[in-house]
Amino acid sequence: MSDLRDRLRKLESSLKTTRVVPVDDDKVDLFAKLEFENPNGSSKDRAAFWILKRGIERGDITEGTTVLESSSGNFAISMASFCHTLGIRFVPVIDPNCNTSTEAYLRSRCERVEKVTTRDRTGGYLRTRLQRVQEIRQELDRCYWPNQYSNDDALEANYRLTGEEIVGSFSSLDYLFVGVGTGGTISGLSRRLKEAFPDIKVIAVDAAGSAVFGQHPKVRRIPGIGSSIVPPLVGKAIIDDIVIVPERQAADGCRQLLRRSGIHAGGSTGSMYAAIQHYFTQRPVSGPPPSVLFICADRGAGYTETVYNNAWVAEFLSTGEGFTIKTMTAPASAG
Repeated sequence: MSDLRDRLRKLESSLKTTRVVPVDDDKVDLFAKLEFENPNGSSKDRAAFWILKRGIERGDITEGTTVLESSSGNFAISMASFCHTLGIRFVPVIDPNCNTSTEAYLRSRCERVEKVTTRDRTGGYLRTRLQRVQEIRQELDRCYWPNQYSNDDALEANYRLTGEEIVGSFSSLDYLFVGVGTGGTISGLSRRLKEAFPDIKVIAVDAAGSAVFGQHPKVRRIPGIGSSIVPPLVGKAIIDDIVIVPERQAADGCRQLLRRSGIHAGGSTGSMYAAIQHYFTQRPVSGPPPSVLFICADRGAGYTETVYNNAWVAEFLSTGEGFTIKTMTAPASAG
């Protein structure tokens, strides 16, 4: 166990502060936090590391433990990498929405990768993946399931790590735009930033067809944002407004951000950038331009065959949907 803790300390030293950079914009003073500068290229490194750290400290994870989780994207990559470094077995449960490069990486790092192919009743795969997780848990003697959708360690990671970095980068901040999936990022960041900047508005960005904020769930193509369930961690976030972004506009947002700023980012980042443009068009701010921060969760390289591919966008992403803005009647934290 002491060897495992030594490896954990070395792993912690690899996590460095990610940059905040200005982004050219006509309406606001816009900034991007480049979470794709984390060791494995995404914001999920923070939650994955902290979940493993807390699990080891509590004794839930030992050198003989198998970590098991449902993820078809960045969280699986982060877990696979960190578990490999720590000498812990990791089994990801993925689905066909997992992009080719991600699946190849997981198969190179993990002895076992489970891939479900049956859609659940919402048209997605999340419930099928979670069902498979429960089946595998029954097979394994020493298994740890982080359950990232309700794990307070994910909230704490974003509160203590990413949130603390943001607070140290600004003397004041007016708006934060955050994509919502499992809820760990928005719950941790909203709590920390509301403490530091009481007047800040936290804007949750969700995908059209996601169930997180009461939409009827339907088939979605872009990973990293949205969910076909309502994650318990979202109930612990302090949210002022919600912007629902159709996937076609998310893809357009990726391209617009790249064209204007040179930032080549993934689908959730495109959703946030599109949400910012729509939000301040619909709700223009008088006086000095407000300061606005959004999170660049991952790089665009993994989306070359999807959101940056004209043929894929034309085939799979509808052009008929519009944005939706919702205001929370009484933003408050739970618990």
